[in-house]
Amino acid sequence: MVIFIRSVKAMQRLARGWRRVGARVGFVPTMGYLHAGHVSLVRRARRLAGPKGKVVASIFVNPTQFGPTEDFARYPRDLKMDRKLCAQAGADVVFAPDAKEIYPKDFSTYVVEQELSRPMEGQSRPTHFRGVATVVAKLFNIVLPDVAVFGAKDFQQAAVVKRMVRDLNFPVKIVIAPTVRERDGLALSSRNKYLEEPLRRQAIVLSQAIAKARAAVRRTNTVQAGALRSELRGLIEQQPAARVDYIEFFNPDTLQPVKSVDRRTHMALAVFIGSTRLIDNAALNGKGD
Repeated sequence: MVIFIRSVKAMQRLARGWRRVGARVGFVPTMGYLHAGHVSLVRRARRLAGPKGKVVASIFVNPTQFGPTEDFARYPRDLKMDRKLCAQAGADVVFAPDAKEIYPKDFSTYVVEQELSRPMEGQSRPTHFRGVATVVAKLFNIVLPDVAVFGAKDFQQAAVVKRMVRDLNFPVKIVIAPTVRERDGLALSSRNKYLEEPLRRQAIVLSQAIAKARAAVRRTNTVQAGALRSELRGLIEQQPAARVDYIEFFNPDTLQPVKSVDRRTHMALAVFIGSTRLIDNAALNGKGD
């Protein structure tokens, strides 16, 4: 049976006990309202921890990574279902702290990554990665994992976390697991809950844009980023409820934008479908997705 913990001190006490006996700890940080993508991450952590190891999944809707006009208050929550899914996927512990446990009233210390966090999501959501890096650093210090598993759907977030771990010498290995998609190509996301018909049908245009970009690269080997961006924007905004936030083509190691797109290029996009903001990304060589 999965252990349910809300207290930071209780989680740290348990984690220190595991460390004393040499148990390998796998960790999956989430904001809850779990879906099959999250479940795949917990199962991956279970395999990485091994039969004698421990797996922790955290459930915490982190207020510091939401902007003032974003959907923190209405972000979907279902802790009962989350606990059930974590148990089924092989988690030993669900850590679900209240905000006051993570951020005391006089909290004033933040972690800021200054390079990889600048483009794309960093442009659209200026304080987002400060919140992400801070909460992930805190969770690492609470759970003390040997390995942490993140999803490739949040490509830039994973890159920022990996850089933070390297730069601040966290003794944790970061594993990036593939994006899980619906049969029609839509990347699984907790925010998909917002998409009632006909918005749900329109949302597949994100994966259609990725497919179109891959086809362009296969056809011509190299294509100018500006021209391809305009073509994809036209495709997306044919959907009546769709509005492009950004479409970017970049080097997957540095996250720097490129002018010429080829098979080595990664792409990411953020699109509003109605009032719901969705993100997706992919390697244009067709691998890893």
